[in-house]
Amino acid sequence: MNVTSWIGRILLFPFSILYGISVGFRNMLYESGLLRSTSFNIPVISVGNLSVGGAGKTPHVEYLIQLLKENIYVSVLSRGYKRKTKGFRIVDIKDTVIEVGDEPLQYKRKWPDITAAVCESRNIGIPLMLQKHPQIQTILLDDAFQHRGVNPGLNILLTTFDLPYTRDYLLPAGRLREYTGAAERADIIVVSKCPRELSSQKAKALKEEIAPLDRQKLFFSYYDYYTPYFMYNPQIKRKLEDFGKVIVLSAIANEDYLLDYLEPKTDIVHVMKYEDHHNFTEYEVSLLKKAIEDIGEKDCAIITTEKDAMRLDLHRSFIVENKIPIFVLPVKVKFHFDGQSEFDQLTKDFLLNFKS
Repeated sequence: MNVTSWIGRILLFPFSILYGISVGFRNMLYESGLLRSTSFNIPVISVGNLSVGGAGKTPHVEYLIQLLKENIYVSVLSRGYKRKTKGFRIVDIKDTVIEVGDEPLQYKRKWPDITAAVCESRNIGIPLMLQKHPQIQTILLDDAFQHRGVNPGLNILLTTFDLPYTRDYLLPAGRLREYTGAAERADIIVVSKCPRELSSQKAKALKEEIAPLDRQKLFFSYYDYYTPYFMYNPQIKRKLEDFGKVIVLSAIANEDYLLDYLEPKTDIVHVMKYEDHHNFTEYEVSLLKKAIEDIGEKDCAIITTEKDAMRLDLHRSFIVENKIPIFVLPVKVKFHFDGQSEFDQLTKDFLLNFKS
């Protein structure tokens, strides 16, 4: 970190102290019982993080959906970040990100048979989901670690390999939404976005730094990317090695991990970065068309993420009419050190042993 960044952080520390007092007081009310967390008679699994964005919640929620959907009726509840609607809403595949947010829409379009819903309050959302879909057997809470109003049966906390919560600071000086001690609420801690090759020595050092409690399990995960597919025809796939020049379009919290994967495999001529969950304007989409025309090569294409594709779909007509070659890069979570079988078993044991 450069000197300017350090000066900025120092200037923001007083505000972090005030923020910390507020968050700490709220947590104290829950710990003392003055505010109560609601438990439900159905297994609830929460996936969240201590920091603001970028820990990989969406791919890990998708991992759980894929793990569980063949055996039980799984559902997902999210707040629907940046949607323009309010209150409780069941997600439909014909919805847009304006109505339900990008992540819930992505879950529903990838797995139309599951129930996905959005609601600012999980306490309100869970009963309404069960009322409308009584066949639901478990609920995944997306980004709910700070939502103390619900007491999940299984609490999964994510933290990134490059910036674990142990090295971060409270908002606004850092990215933490709570003090690091809040990690004690987790049942499982996953260090996400690890290098594809991770030595046992580095993993051991990070485990000692995080120092999980005896009852907590620690895992190390990474992303495995798959063959990009054409945005409006998933049957059309193209290997990264077969692309000409590439424009990367990203509106996620941290695109470094994505770029580290793409750069050795493609000829990236331009990276178009926007803030996380940014809803693309018609003008911004027109810039994609112009960028492709300026390059003027037959095999040139735009590569983006699945979550970005949900927001680009607001401009489907323009993209299709102008034949903009947008390819989506799918991602799946993998675990280091044979952790997948243990993680899967812990999740299944929680469901099998759940008592309402």
